[in-house]
Amino acid sequence: MQKTNSLKEKWKLLVDKLTHQFADGDELNIDGIIYLIGVQELGKNHREFKKDEKLNLMHIAICKLLEPYGYYEFDYFDSDGWPHYKTVTALPNLKPGEQTVLMKEAIINYFEALSYF
Repeated sequence: MQKTNSLKEKWKLLVDKLTHQFADGDELNIDGIIYLIGVQELGKNHREFKKDEKLNLMHIAICKLLEPYGYYEFDYFDSDGWPHYKTVTALPNLKPGEQTVLMKEAIINYFEALSYF
């Protein structure tokens, strides 16, 4: 991928790449990307997940994404291999737009750390 500077440009490139790799034509939204990160972090890629498991996957992803910001810390893996996090610092009260910016930034940082782009 080409070198970009703005969050908006990086987000667009990431969405395009992930959509091409994982979606059948429909552009992935932020929730879809968070879900993919949860599946990646769980490490059990090839199976169907129940509705409550899908919510748990998104929670895992959010914890992983916000861990570098000091909000969560990995705690342990349970007997089924699911990671658990503990809250270190309460999340700030952010407006919805600010929440989206924080999550997009965290997602981009996550994929940059994996050398995805």
